[in-house]
Amino acid sequence: MSATASAGGKGKLLSDTLAAAKAEGRSALIAYLPAGFPTIDGGIEAVKAAFDGGADVVEVGLPHSDPVLDGPVIQTADDIALRGGVRIADVLRTVREAFEATGKPVLVMTYWNPIDRYGVERFTAELAAAGGAGCILPDLPVEESEAWRKAAERHGLATVFVVAPSSRDERLAKITAVGSGFVYAASLMGVTGTRESVGLEAQDLVGRTRATTELPVCVGLGVSNREQAAVVAGFADGVIVGSAFVKRLLDAPDLAAGLAGVRELAGELAQGVRRRA
Repeated sequence: MSATASAGGKGKLLSDTLAAAKAEGRSALIAYLPAGFPTIDGGIEAVKAAFDGGADVVEVGLPHSDPVLDGPVIQTADDIALRGGVRIADVLRTVREAFEATGKPVLVMTYWNPIDRYGVERFTAELAAAGGAGCILPDLPVEESEAWRKAAERHGLATVFVVAPSSRDERLAKITAVGSGFVYAASLMGVTGTRESVGLEAQDLVGRTRATTELPVCVGLGVSNREQAAVVAGFADGVIVGSAFVKRLLDAPDLAAGLAGVRELAGELAQGVRRRA
């Protein structure tokens, strides 16, 4: 599939959603929440709350025992989910119930090992059947991605790859040539987590990535408030927020308060992406 093509199926819903945000003169708000956290049912409600607050897209994390790219907040949530017994079936249920409730694009973000063990064809078929829009695969090298991409394309799923400030221009071109949906631009080197500011590296990376593709370029890692969202929205097609949402749930005294916090944060960030600093 070419970089300029939209994935079919629910992958097309993702592309259409990002295009609609652009037509409104704003960036899209993309939230991340791990499945199974704080419980399986609670995680489903958290995804719905993010959409209710104003998220355009939600990434559902597949908890992993060795989340090497995730910071301490998401690692803590993953640990809680895994100790609670979350399985891939629960991740797919989260996608299904969130999509059925909202009709909005839901992605899965996962490391490669769980999919490899589960089976590529099985996972793509079940994700598509659940209404999933696609997958973000941060540790799958493009050189080893052909089997995944062919299965994803058959089922109308987007394949989102991650680029980093360290990526050379020729590497960016190689990655964006085979991705679909959007490009996930990691705003800085390191793991996920909230930060005081989002550096100029992110803006440079977006510019270099756009030179290689017509796909939307969405920025994640470090955004935690309305002001940061407005800054990133000034140069990116989408603003991705994860740890700040997870922290609202971690810090809450109970699920109801956590869901209210997720909804409130989504509302604040939605205002930020519309301000475009």
